[in-house]
Amino acid sequence: MTNSIEKTKRIHSLDSLRAIMMLLGVVLHSSETYNVGSSSIWPIDPNDTHVLQNFISAIIHVFRMPVFFLVAGFFGAMLFYERSPMAMIKNRISRIVLPFAAFLLVLHPVIISALDFTLRSFGITLTGISTTLTLLPEVTYHLWFLYYLILLSLFTFLLALLLRRVPFLTKRIQGSFRWVFHRRALAIVIFTVITFLLMVYQWDYSVPTPLSFEPEFDAFLFFLSFYLVGWLLFKSKDLLVSIMKYDWILAITATVLYSAMFVWSSYIDDVPTGLLYAVVTWLFIFGITGLFIRYMSTYSARMRYLSDASYWVYL
Repeated sequence: MTNSIEKTKRIHSLDSLRAIMMLLGVVLHSSETYNVGSSSIWPIDPNDTHVLQNFISAIIHVFRMPVFFLVAGFFGAMLFYERSPMAMIKNRISRIVLPFAAFLLVLHPVIISALDFTLRSFGITLTGISTTLTLLPEVTYHLWFLYYLILLSLFTFLLALLLRRVPFLTKRIQGSFRWVFHRRALAIVIFTVITFLLMVYQWDYSVPTPLSFEPEFDAFLFFLSFYLVGWLLFKSKDLLVSIMKYDWILAITATVLYSAMFVWSSYIDDVPTGLLYAVVTWLFIFGITGLFIRYMSTYSARMRYLSDASYWVYL
């Protein structure tokens, strides 16, 4: 296992993975305008929709944010343990809190103007979001994930400080994680059960997208589960290479399983659907992460550029 004082070299695969998850957000939000059906918060073009757009946005939505928060947890732990707890807080303030506050204010009038123009062009209205321009934003819009990342960073910062006082418990938790993670099938089963139970708790099998400034506890717990897996994974970062095991099989299985579920969704009840969603989520997480570690672990100027540009492209 890597010595705790040895600094982790730049992990190009996870940098690339985080960047692609951000860029997939552009694809997802672009496709939503042409989904078949209706939405209370998103303008749907009444004259040009196709069910393929539903599939594109839905399959990306299954894994994008879970992967993003898992990677965020990994890098959060890297800041905490390899720099210092206070360095983590300073980094999160400069890289997350300040950009969230600044860009939310800047994008607020732009988003309202774009929504108003789109709704007028389509001749439709939305009931789930206001298009009246106010001095301050009433919701977090597309930056909700940064809002929850701030909450998760603060929570894990306090939790990690607390666990430092009980090294025996910390060692047991890390040892149990390593034992489970080495057994891929068991890890998928355990993580699936946890995700499914959280879906039951929120009584929604889809990945939440909470826009309100008032934190939603069920959404916080949902994303915390992935963030903590990433945090624990950093403490056992020698296990990263093992994620490549069965990566292609898991990614293909997840795609086939989700495709079948999408086609026959009307014949599947809510609870089985939630269980299938949970399974597919973790199959995608292990499969996609493994593929990035397999093929993106060496430096690439092109991927480094995309990694640096992805957040700005998303905005």
